[in-house]
Amino acid sequence: MSGPPNGTPLVRFEGVSKRFGAAAAVDDVTLEIAEGEFFALLGPSGCGKTTLMRLLAGFETPDAGRILLGGEDLAGVPPHRRPVHMMFQAYALFPHLTVAQNIAFGLRARGRPPKVIAARVEEMLALVKLDGLGDRRPDQLSGGQKQRVALARALAPAPRILLLDEPMAALDRKLREETQLELKSLQRQLGLTFLIVTHDQDEAMVTADRLAVMRDGRIVQVGAPAQVYERPVDRFVAGFLGEVNLFEDFGVRPERMALARAEPRAANRRQGRVAEAGYLGDRIVYVVEADGRTLKIAQAAGGEAFRIGDSVWVSWPAAAAMRLEA
Repeated sequence: MSGPPNGTPLVRFEGVSKRFGAAAAVDDVTLEIAEGEFFALLGPSGCGKTTLMRLLAGFETPDAGRILLGGEDLAGVPPHRRPVHMMFQAYALFPHLTVAQNIAFGLRARGRPPKVIAARVEEMLALVKLDGLGDRRPDQLSGGQKQRVALARALAPAPRILLLDEPMAALDRKLREETQLELKSLQRQLGLTFLIVTHDQDEAMVTADRLAVMRDGRIVQVGAPAQVYERPVDRFVAGFLGEVNLFEDFGVRPERMALARAEPRAANRRQGRVAEAGYLGDRIVYVVEADGRTLKIAQAAGGEAFRIGDSVWVSWPAAAAMRLEA
């Protein structure tokens, strides 16, 4: 179990389990999320991250354990009574309603006065940079604009925590990268607690203050992105959160390795031959066959270049070796 870095948690899962038939989707999870934190649940498909989020939202009921929000046990509290809002991957916008009407939907359902609704809608349109588009319908919007509408609708009722289920999966790579930074900036501006579910390692690393890596319904490791990346607890975490070259009982990240034609003085070195090379703009990734292993080395572009078939030496500093459990 790992708690938030400061203060009383907003969300606490205490020994939470959920089974579907014989399969344990969530298995004895204990976790705390702080007020105002951007937290990510990261893991492969089927690891239990979405089920854990749905348990918090009230769409599923735990078989064991407790879920507390602001110290209140959520057992028996229906989804519409929880101060939680969920933004789905498919956005689920109402096609027959305008952008403004979509954003206002949750406020109307809560019986807010028309003037309050109108003011809040305008505030949300400005917040997500869609000023002047309130009269459009979803089919007149781009994918990125639809996502902003879904986000504005989720934020309009002022939830205590916003749940984001793979929110950028439908966007192309460039727009996804831009949106990640915008989402983090928005969360910081609002001071709300965000919980994002993703299988995209880069997305979790860019947006989250802390993240939890899940596997087979359990939490394997919790920490700040840099902490988990630099000090993974085992081979699964090391391999899931970025690239890693695995040796007997340790691993080395590709960017911590160096290539040279001459034998280096470093104690940690292997001789091999370049098998592949890929240009990625700011860096070149080399695949080197050395001592029966396939190693990846990421070198900054602009330095010494190597060709396929070149005989090379691979080396790394002792501090780069991460001790890993099986």
